[in-house]
Amino acid sequence: MKIRDVKVIVCSPGRNFVTLKIVTDEGIYGIGDATLNGREKSVVSYLEDYIAPALIGKDPHRIEDIWQFFYRGAYWRRGPVGMTAIAAVDTALWDIKAKVAGLPLYQLLGGRSRDKIMVYTHANGADIPATLDAVGKAIEDGYKAIRVQSGIPGVKSTYGVAKEGQKYEPADADLPTESVWSTEKYLNFAPKLFAAVREQYGDDIHLLHDVHHRLSPIEAARLGKSLEPYHLFWMEDPVAAENQQGFKLIREHTTTPIAVGEVFNSIHDCQALIQNQWIDYIRSTVVHAGGITQLRRIADLASLYHIRMGCHGATDLSPVCMGAALHFDYWVPNFGIQEHMPHSELMESVFSVSYKFDDGYFTPGETPGHGVDIDEELAKKYPYKRACLPVNRLEDGTLWHW
Repeated sequence: MKIRDVKVIVCSPGRNFVTLKIVTDEGIYGIGDATLNGREKSVVSYLEDYIAPALIGKDPHRIEDIWQFFYRGAYWRRGPVGMTAIAAVDTALWDIKAKVAGLPLYQLLGGRSRDKIMVYTHANGADIPATLDAVGKAIEDGYKAIRVQSGIPGVKSTYGVAKEGQKYEPADADLPTESVWSTEKYLNFAPKLFAAVREQYGDDIHLLHDVHHRLSPIEAARLGKSLEPYHLFWMEDPVAAENQQGFKLIREHTTTPIAVGEVFNSIHDCQALIQNQWIDYIRSTVVHAGGITQLRRIADLASLYHIRMGCHGATDLSPVCMGAALHFDYWVPNFGIQEHMPHSELMESVFSVSYKFDDGYFTPGETPGHGVDIDEELAKKYPYKRACLPVNRLEDGTLWHW
């Protein structure tokens, strides 16, 4: 079996997605997600100009060798563009291998380690009453775990809070919009938010919260300590992760669990965090961390240090990535939780899926491969439209972490 064709499919059924399709000379094909939110065309160029030509004629069963070819062989290693492209190839090749075997992907990884996969959804509102309503709706929908975000008094716009009547989608304009941030107002408000949620809905529901890299280590330590009475499932991305020593300071001051990793693109980004046990959950994704091949290595390293997986799963990842992630989640022994932001009906008209949701849990389905496919003809009806992520400034105008 040889690779005879490689296609890069760009479409925007409500938001931009990049999909890689690898076709063999026996007619079997696999698809992978290559979406890098707000920088999609960079990955398209990398795939079309460098990776696709080099794939032609290769044996698709040699997944490990092909992964090393594009990682080591590029010389310029890591980085979000290159690793997203490699992830797309890797996911598509696993899809092919599983289809040839006639098995769902999780079986090739070693079979399932659980019967169902707990997911968390997002609940947000302009203020505490609206957020409480959103949490209640998520509970009614069956979710056992909910990420809670709320508008902050005195702050005009807040990460994670959707415009009224819409789903949250941060890539909202042709060029980056600007929002304003106040750390002190946020730190004073967050404990009040979670006190209200616990008072109304009790202690049994799992609560999560995304800080989105906006604090310094000591500020994050303060937040974690102030949220301890509300026993969060995790506090996500409390600080920017370039200086990983910052997580040591947070860990020393709070028992609130810490999650990080959605912007990581290799095992090296999380090595120190894992080995020093400064985090509790690693959130790296199939699409941005080099595919299933690399994510398995991250999971194995994490398992040695009592750290569990909690893959990013927002709608900036296509249904292809969600399908692959669920097969990974079904297998991985040190599973924690999977993020789930539901894709729209429009998105799922372009992408057919075999995974299913029921009462707070997912199963990936038994279709050979990862169980997700793309309708290429329908995808053509939704052309790419540039959409950028916002930037963030402090109240005095200083550019800050978005």
